[in-house]
Amino acid sequence: MEDNFETLGEIGERICDKFAATGTSYSLESQQLVIEVALETLIKVCKFLRDDSACKFAMCVDICGVDYPAHAPRFAVVYQLLSLEHNLRLRLKVWVDEDQPVPSITSVWPSANWYEREVWDMYGVYFSDHPDLRRILTDYGFDGHPQRKDFPLTGHVEVRYDDTTKRVIYEPVKLTQDFRKFDFTSPWEGMLSPHNGDDTTDSDGKKSDG
Repeated sequence: MEDNFETLGEIGERICDKFAATGTSYSLESQQLVIEVALETLIKVCKFLRDDSACKFAMCVDICGVDYPAHAPRFAVVYQLLSLEHNLRLRLKVWVDEDQPVPSITSVWPSANWYEREVWDMYGVYFSDHPDLRRILTDYGFDGHPQRKDFPLTGHVEVRYDDTTKRVIYEPVKLTQDFRKFDFTSPWEGMLSPHNGDDTTDSDGKKSDG
């Protein structure tokens, strides 16, 4: 493990030397190499990581988005890369605002296709030059991007099958259960009096020594 850790540090230095003029940086976090790159050099860095003899990161195994509402730029797009030849993993990160397109890396790793579609669907991060950028987990007419921190927990619509019309219908969200004061042993009944069943309070509502 120590040998791998030193190797990752060497790769980080190698990449930063190669792309020093573009502000590329690296760090070692939890024994994993993290490379941060600028949008304009993303494709060049990806090709270097794939083709360089010391890297050979031949597989993109995952892409995810992260929403930081108070951060500028707001979104981080994180790529998880794997080198089978050297038995190494690397995390590549790029920062982007809502209105900034991210270059698609499908020309470098075709496996990125569905991962980029998922990030678009969940976070609304647009990938330029993607061959088929459609929603992948939600309906095509879905409103918004559900993994954003400002997306309502209830969503905007609810879906149900209508037995009368014999089809699935969409309706504005209606919460059918009001907020109540719940009793632990009977959650469907609002209880205003103190609960005495588990020796936590006495009849006057005071804490007992139980």
